[in-house]
Amino acid sequence: MCGSVSRLQLTLAVMKPDVVAHPYRFRTIKQIILENGFLVVCSKKLQWSKSDAARFYAEHEGRFFYNRLVGFMTSGPMCAQILAGDNAIARWRKLMGPTKTFRAKHLEPNSIRGEHGLTDTRNATHGSDSPETAAREINFFFPEFNIPLWLEREEPLFRRGEFELCKDGGIHIPKPTFTQPER
Repeated sequence: MCGSVSRLQLTLAVMKPDVVAHPYRFRTIKQIILENGFLVVCSKKLQWSKSDAARFYAEHEGRFFYNRLVGFMTSGPMCAQILAGDNAIARWRKLMGPTKTFRAKHLEPNSIRGEHGLTDTRNATHGSDSPETAAREINFFFPEFNIPLWLEREEPLFRRGEFELCKDGGIHIPKPTFTQPER
């Protein structure tokens, strides 16, 4: 019986304003992503308005940290990326470490949040916690990105290793395929 080949999984990764404001930390975390075998499918820097942050964090409205979170996430540019890989959601969450910075620094000191987190709000990164959340969050940050189309057309190429890193954009792109002209 043949083993089945599993699809690459997509997840959202966000480098928060506290990271993007410091070029060394920003470059370091982007390098950690690559060194851990993630494929960067899309990437963009953006600045949220208060209404963007309020829509994204609507489920937390009324909680004690909501205003602080919205204020922080609108305080400067951030970088959102769509990452692909085997078990990408769990792997990215493990690499980030615990949400609470104190816990990250003591229990997972080599995690991204253990090394780069400042407070529970300024904890360097965000990552989706489930496939459903990943789809919703990817759509929020990248409304132009068509997940089903990517899974159909590009995922097989990425899974087979038919990609290259575009140094300018810092994203992985499918390798161009050249066909022989008919004679």
